Amino acid sequence: MNANNVSKEGAAVKLSRRLAALSEWVPQGARFADIGTDHALLPVYLAGSGKISFAVAGDVNAGPVEAAKRQVAEAGLAGLVSVRHGDGLTVLEPGEVDTVCIAGMGGSLMVRLLEAAGERLNGVNTLILSPHVAEEAVRRWLTEHGFVLDREALLEEDGVIYTMLRAEREADRREADRRNGELYGTGALAPCVRSVSKPLLFEMGPLLFRQGGSAFHRKWEQEIAKREQIIGQMKRSTAPEAAEKIKEWESSVAEIREVLACSPEEKP
Repeated sequence: MNANNVSKEGAAVKLSRRLAALSEWVPQGARFADIGTDHALLPVYLAGSGKISFAVAGDVNAGPVEAAKRQVAEAGLAGLVSVRHGDGLTVLEPGEVDTVCIAGMGGSLMVRLLEAAGERLNGVNTLILSPHVAEEAVRRWLTEHGFVLDREALLEEDGVIYTMLRAEREADRREADRRNGELYGTGALAPCVRSVSKPLLFEMGPLLFRQGGSAFHRKWEQEIAKREQIIGQMKRSTAPEAAEKIKEWESSVAEIREVLACSPEEKP
């Protein structure tokens, strides 16, 4: 296969802004897996542009798998991109790839797939993840399995604010724990905010939390509005536990407001 042809074909693939941003986080020369690949746009783009040496494009649904196979064939990349039908990381062999991307699903499902991967994560040093809800579950899983976040970003596309995470595996587990301890330090905004609860750090993101920015503020103003709506609904409840729940939710809203007051609206 002619490398120039590959590059030309790959360049023709049109990525969404989110996929384009995720593609920039893939290490040069990676052996790459895209889990939940849909039409295999990301692996085709990366293989066609010469950024990766090999890719697995996996999806649990038969329709997207067939569409992915057509996309790969039309790009002339069948020798570089292997399209596979299966659930999560079951499409991989242990040690086959070093970089895994999972995007476009909830954080709880993402954690289930990572947890079920077992030895298929052997040799995987980079995880590129974009959960659309329950981001805190993903961040907790990473800290519990020797991965350390090195990048976080928010990207707004078609009115939706997407969260993007990249984590690297730390070879020494004690070093991973030390680095994560610093990353999730509750005094990150001191002295403006003396202490931030660990659960909120997992929700907001330790790097995003420090960076701030307009998308970060919009995301969390939207979250405040949702929580205040829930508080309003609970105040109409006569259940005996409602008062305690209201207190918890009001406390969380107050803490988020305190963080936003100390977080820059424009990134440095």
